[in-house]
Amino acid sequence: MGSLRPLLPYWQMNVPEDERTEECPDYLSNLSAKDVGIIGTPDAECHVATWPEVQKLVAENRLDQFQRLPSELRRYLGFSWELKQDYGSVMNFMLTQRLQWTAPVWPRGRPFEFGDDVKILWNDWPYGIDERIVHLVVWTKFDLEEDPITDDLTDKARAEIDDYVQKTFGSSLPKDHFVWFKNWRSLKSVQAVEHFHVMLFDPDPAFIDEVTGGDVPLCRKV
Repeated sequence: MGSLRPLLPYWQMNVPEDERTEECPDYLSNLSAKDVGIIGTPDAECHVATWPEVQKLVAENRLDQFQRLPSELRRYLGFSWELKQDYGSVMNFMLTQRLQWTAPVWPRGRPFEFGDDVKILWNDWPYGIDERIVHLVVWTKFDLEEDPITDDLTDKARAEIDDYVQKTFGSSLPKDHFVWFKNWRSLKSVQAVEHFHVMLFDPDPAFIDEVTGGDVPLCRKV
C-alpha cells in the first residue's frame, strides 16, 4: 500500500495551504540531501527522542542522529539566513548579541578557572526531544583541546569538562539526569566560538534560570 503523504514540494510541507509558495524560498534552496529529506517530512511522522534514547545517542557518540522537527528546522534555517543578511554571519550574531563578547575572544585564565570565561545559554533551536529535556550550550572563551588525528577531545579536556559539569549540574540533579557532549567539527553550526552541549532531564526551572542568568531561547521569541 502506497504512502498517503500529500505529493508536495519539500518547501511546502508543514506550511498552511494559504501560506505556501510556488517557488522555493531562498533560505531553503541549496540544502543538503539530509535537510531536504527532513524539511519534506510531516512533523506528525517524526519521532521525538526520549531521555533514555538521548542518553544512548550520547553514550554511543551518534550525535548525527539528533535532528530538529521539520517545522523547527525550517524556522532555524530561515532565522539563520536572516542573521547572515543582518550580521554577516551567525558567529557575529552570537558574539555581539547572545554572548556579548568582543572579538577576538581571549580567556582570562586556564580552562574553567574563571567564571567570566564561560557562559551558559539555552540552545536556541533544540532538537526533537522530550519537552521535559532542557538543552543548554556552554560557551567558552578558551579552547577545548582536541587530538589532531581524531578531532576528538583529549583525555585531559574530557576530564576538565566532566569536572565542570559535575560541579555545575551534579549538585542539583541526579547523576543519570544530565549528559554532555561536544559536537564533531562537521556538525558545528558555529565553528569559531568554542562550546559544548549539556542536556538535563526535568530540572527545576529556577535552577535553569540561575545557571543561564534568566536566558530565553530565540525559538520562543520569534
